[in-house]
Amino acid sequence: MTTRKNTIGHKNPQSLITPELEARFKEVGCQKHIKDPLVIARFFNPCGSGTWYATGYYPDEKIFFGYASIFRDHNDEWGYFSLQELENTKLRFGLSIERDLYFQEKPISECLKKDGLTPNF
Repeated sequence: MTTRKNTIGHKNPQSLITPELEARFKEVGCQKHIKDPLVIARFFNPCGSGTWYATGYYPDEKIFFGYASIFRDHNDEWGYFSLQELENTKLRFGLSIERDLYFQEKPISECLKKDGLTPNF
């Protein structure tokens, strides 16, 4: 009989970055200066507000570039965010930041509209 390890209260076993995702970021390349860049990955806080739309990834530094909406207000902004920070964020109920596994690439303008956000750029 096999037993399944209980992951409640432990680090989320879901990987925020996979080799396939990393390859896709590399294929798309740097989009920092594109007006309506393609979002490759979407990360979110399952306990409340906080969404990160990644348009670029720098594997050597393990840093993303993209749009962060933490409070869904005028503080939303473009910038860099760390894979390590996302992975190490501890939330209620033993949860952590998650990658939207059902996300399909689309321009940032479409992502924000779908999530009911007004672009702050």
